[in-house]
Amino acid sequence: MEEFGMPFQKTVKNKVTLSGIGLHSGKDAEVTLRPAEAGSGIMFHRIDMTPSVSIKAVAANVVNTRLSTTIGNNGAIVATVEHLMAALRGCGIDNVHVDINGPEVPIMDGSSAPFVKWIAEAGIKTLGKSRKYLVVKKPVTITDGDKKVTIIPSRYFRISFDMHFNHPVVNNQFMTVKLNEETFSKEIAAARTFGFLAEVETLKANGLAQGGSLENAVVIGNDRILNAGGLRFKDEFVRHKILDAIGDFSMAGYHIIGHVKAYKSGHDLNHKLVSRLLTERDSWKLVELTPQENIIQPFPLSLPELHWSEA
Repeated sequence: MEEFGMPFQKTVKNKVTLSGIGLHSGKDAEVTLRPAEAGSGIMFHRIDMTPSVSIKAVAANVVNTRLSTTIGNNGAIVATVEHLMAALRGCGIDNVHVDINGPEVPIMDGSSAPFVKWIAEAGIKTLGKSRKYLVVKKPVTITDGDKKVTIIPSRYFRISFDMHFNHPVVNNQFMTVKLNEETFSKEIAAARTFGFLAEVETLKANGLAQGGSLENAVVIGNDRILNAGGLRFKDEFVRHKILDAIGDFSMAGYHIIGHVKAYKSGHDLNHKLVSRLLTERDSWKLVELTPQENIIQPFPLSLPELHWSEA
């Protein structure tokens, strides 16, 4: 599997729809993916509003990072976009229209796996325009107390996550993964969101987790996992933290070539790092990867077989 993916932008081939309940709002919503032209990006449309409101999935439109990532524009919001965004990035989708008739993306089973299956059903179409990559040139760091997230130069998009909880079931977990379509699908996509039973009543009292259940989250009791089927991976928690980070870093608006190193980070810190990265213009450059002229490259493509060009 080629680390950078094909150097051309992609969209979905056909329109596809799914529905489900929102984790925090508890409201049902229907979501439809539609093909989009090259250069469009990921565009959400609140079609239940009159007139409909469009919100581009970029860092500048992130309006809330409490327990999830919410984007907004002109009085409209779409909450909990990170699992869908991770699936789109993990499947190499650059451009798509996302029609939604409610304020929150359905949580499905708490992971990105249903969205990956959904995208596969829609099919993936390669567009005739080169993809632009954000290549990190120098480190950028955000800290908040003992929490920290850094992005440094790398030949690939890699995420290393060091997770710490003072709890006998979760405790400490670490994972590092070089992201591409294959590793995302096999190692990350199925990892579910998780929460502590002791916090559920507080969350519900504050209007959160209204749609949460054992069907869409891993629930952690005082000394055990409450879900009948247990965990999908022994380190499912840190895998989900990486999944969230993929969704949050996709808000850069470009595929990133860099190494994210996170320590106890979450949506808020991830968003702040993306925002700072984009602001510090000397810390990155945009490039396009294009195959050598008149050469049809077999898979997998390797870095020496590709040209770097300033975008």
